[in-house]
Amino acid sequence: MPAPSDREFPSRPIVGVGAIIVDGDAVLLVRRLHEPLKGQWSLPGGAVEVGETLDAAIAREVREEAGIEIDVGPVVEVLDRIRLDTDGRARFHYVLVDFLCRLKSGRVTAGSDADAASWVDVDALAAHDVAAGTVSVIQKAFARHRAGDWAPRGGYARLE
Repeated sequence: MPAPSDREFPSRPIVGVGAIIVDGDAVLLVRRLHEPLKGQWSLPGGAVEVGETLDAAIAREVREEAGIEIDVGPVVEVLDRIRLDTDGRARFHYVLVDFLCRLKSGRVTAGSDADAASWVDVDALAAHDVAAGTVSVIQKAFARHRAGDWAPRGGYARLE
């Protein structure tokens, strides 16, 4: 994982992953302990490490931030998250790949990069001040989940 100093004003975008973990009508959210999004509720996830597959990265990040194991499903969205400073320079620039996931095992507890973790009813996202873009991705994931459009990705594929 890039050091925190490498994440701020990066020389190139950082690849990150996010997990939309569905359990009934609830989604798992974490409150971020560090920038970017410090103090805000968001999806569990983080930066992909060199040599790590997307599946392994999302499983690791969820384990670290929420203490649970997941089944990784389909990609829901790929998007940019760019935060500019007052001079218009990219202070943070992530390319995020968000996955629809399911709880496999464990009990949710806030971990390394989160000061809280909670199951939140999809209709109560506004009360947690979740960013509009994140709400949109969560709604898209729930629509796919409710339509039965879910299948595990089948392991950690790596092209060589």
